[in-house]
Formats: sequence, C-alpha cells, structure tokens
Amino acid sequence: MNIKAFFKVSYGLYIISAQHKGKLAGYIANTAFQVTADPPRFAISCSKDNYSIDIIRKSNAFSISVLDKNTSTELIGKFGYNSSSSINKFDGVNYIIAESGAPIVTDECIAWFDCQVEQEVVLNSHVIFIGKMVKNDLIDGSKEPLTYSHYRDVKKGVAPKNAPTYIDKGKLSEEAPVVQTETQSSGSSYSCDLCGYEYDPAEGDPDNGIPPGTLFEDLPDDWTCPICDAEKEDFSKQ
Repeated sequence: MNIKAFFKVSYGLYIISAQHKGKLAGYIANTAFQVTADPPRFAISCSKDNYSIDIIRKSNAFSISVLDKNTSTELIGKFGYNSSSSINKFDGVNYIIAESGAPIVTDECIAWFDCQVEQEVVLNSHVIFIGKMVKNDLIDGSKEPLTYSHYRDVKKGVAPKNAPTYIDKGKLSEEAPVVQTETQSSGSSYSCDLCGYEYDPAEGDPDNGIPPGTLFEDLPDDWTCPICDAEKEDFSKQ
C-alpha cells in the first residue's frame, strides 16, 4: 500500500456543529460533500469516539461551515484538537443558530449549510450522516476555501486521530526516509507529540510572531504549538 497516494485525494476543511438541549458541539472535518442536487443533500463523516456524534443523533441535525483559506491555526486547534465534552469550543467564537437548531460558526468561514439528518451509515470506526439541506448562505464569495492539502503542506498540520484520513506518522517514515535538504541543514525540525504539527526553523511561525530562521531551541519558553497549544517540551526532534 502506498500511503502517499491517499494525499492525492482532494478534501476541504470544515467545522461541523450540532446542538441538543443547550449543549453545543463541533469538530473539524475534511469529509463533507454534496451527494444529491435536487433536493440538495450533504454527507459528513464523524468518528464514533467524537462527543459530537451523540449530539448529532439526538438533535437529528448538523451544520457545515466552510473554512477560509487563511483560517487561523488557533480556530483549527480549538475545534480539531479538543473535545466538546471538556471545553466550550464556541466561547469567544461568533456563531448563529440555524433553523434546525444547530449552531453555525461564522468566524473565518466563507459559506455555511444547515442540514436535517435523513440517514446514517455505520462503519467500523465512523458514522456517515446524510442530511437534507434546510438553508444555506454565502458569507464572503471573494475568499477561497481552505483545502486539506494547503493545511498539510503550508500550515504543516496533520489530521487528528479521530479523522477518517488520519495516518500514523511512523508509517510515513517507514515508507520513505526524510531527505536532508540544504534548508533543513540550518536547523533541525521538531514535531508535536500531540497533534503532529512540524515546526520548521526555515519557515518559523509568522502567525505567532516567530520569523523564518528561528531555531526551535531559540523559541520563547512560553511558545506553544499553533495547532493544539502543546508546550515546547511536548515536541520531539525529527
């Protein structure tokens, strides 16, 4: 099996949200897509381990927020690497309540879809929910959507363990050794043990004030992973 072939399948990145009896839940997904045109229906994939799955089932509804290409790693980390059972992911985030009752995140999003669940397909580790669109809107048609390829290649993020596209980084290293380049030779890269984000000194972390060329060892002691907020001690040298 060639793992890298999976990277050639294109995906977007979305926030899937639901609500039941005042409890809000949401997660980052890269499997949300239209399956019929008349009426419009959308399918999403949710891990059986996600807290959101119970909320979607009880409310019989979900929303899809299409993320902007320049979405901050803070928002991605908040919804992608935390559980709605332990924190309120919607605290400090702008959202509206849809006709179905599902919350719709509007921060850093360019469009949204409100869906009523019609069917679910139970698989080994995930459940596919198929929902009929109730309403939708375009927030900003001038912006481009965030793709998983851009998130992986530019933002250096990886899919969390509950994602259907999750791949153990160890398998990648077994498949093909990393080639040391001239850029990498100026400093070692470090990988987050929690979410897999790779800090590359050649690129730095401009979104958080770390200029290109900053070695990992020279990062401020209070610097944290831009994806999941892990501390420096949770990084391993590659």
